[in-house]
Amino acid sequence: MSVDVLTFGCRLNAFESEVIAREAERAGLCDTVVINSCAVTNEAVAQARQSIRRLKRERPDVRIVVTGCAAQTQAEMFAEMAEVDRVVGNEDKMRGEAWRDARAAFDFGFDVGTSEKIAVADIMAVREMAPHLLDGFKTGLPRVFVQVQNGCDHRCTFCIIPYGRGNSRSVPMGAVVDQVRALTERGHAEIVLTGVDLTSYGANLPGAPKLGQLTKQILRHVPELKRLRISSIDSIEADRDLIDVIADDERLMPHLHLSLQSGDDMILKRMKRRHSRRDAIEFCAQVRRLRPGITLGADIIAGFPTETEEMFARSEDLVGECDLTFLHVFPYSKRPRTPAARMPQVPGETIRARAKRLRAVGEAGLQRRLASEVGATRQVLIESATQGRTEHFLPVDISGETPGAVMTLTIKGHDGARLIV
Repeated sequence: MSVDVLTFGCRLNAFESEVIAREAERAGLCDTVVINSCAVTNEAVAQARQSIRRLKRERPDVRIVVTGCAAQTQAEMFAEMAEVDRVVGNEDKMRGEAWRDARAAFDFGFDVGTSEKIAVADIMAVREMAPHLLDGFKTGLPRVFVQVQNGCDHRCTFCIIPYGRGNSRSVPMGAVVDQVRALTERGHAEIVLTGVDLTSYGANLPGAPKLGQLTKQILRHVPELKRLRISSIDSIEADRDLIDVIADDERLMPHLHLSLQSGDDMILKRMKRRHSRRDAIEFCAQVRRLRPGITLGADIIAGFPTETEEMFARSEDLVGECDLTFLHVFPYSKRPRTPAARMPQVPGETIRARAKRLRAVGEAGLQRRLASEVGATRQVLIESATQGRTEHFLPVDISGETPGAVMTLTIKGHDGARLIV
């Protein structure tokens, strides 16, 4: 065995795991498992720790390296685990030098103390972002990710991610276009632009281009690209060019995932969000006017500190008012060093009950959308021999088609989870 990477958390981590695997193997590491961790919730950190212990029991001879956001924010905790051989910082994990250093440390062949295991630099000192052109994606893989941004300059009171990712920084537009072109030439039908705070793209670049300008440049200069998606955005930061391209270019898929977090204005203020409830509703109405049929999803937190039943009910109502199809529900998780951790907390059983209710509301929204698709003709990207995705990101039950193809199919029904053709 050479290097296996076990990924937790977001799509950005999934992309970065590809880079990690490439760089670690180039460095000559072998018999190594890298845990690319997530720090969004306490549960995510606990899952990483449980996986480390289970992995060591099952494969006692393997070396374990922990990286990712949880490694960046809680390096000593992971280094104190006897099962862990090294902890690598979130920025360093993308660099071959970090993995060459890891191999050199392992080659000494003796146990080291907790402090010697840690190779974690100050993430806040990072100001630039190098493009990572991945040549390791399999040719014909239906959907691939391109990282265009990292870090976050905002300080939402519940969020630890800036301490794991650092400040916002972006890949220059020309480098992004080059990577999209290279991946398209290799046969990838759909490209997904990803980042930590995607709508802050370009603020640190000359001329401060925005996400909409980047999107237009990709579509203009890579005409052979079939489908482009953008991952989660902050709707209040959506620029005019982005709104225009959502309305005017069919190659940008009609599906957006929004970072809404709550439907109550007081909770949004206490979260230090930059939008109001009205802003969210008006944005959703605007994009629906411009792109009829667009599918919208959102992140919403249940049980944020000080949230009353009435405040939570406004989040429930927001799902219907914005006609959300895909809901990512996060039970509030108290994270170290965040202002929300010092606010009056909602009882755990209440948080769990509200999260369950919110998921039920989200499921009802998904069922409505699935039912509305019956009889429609859709362009379906074949992901595997058993599943595809419409341009609206709705899953489709597929049998025996070639992954990577885009097919015109008529929707005949649904089974509650996937569309049927």
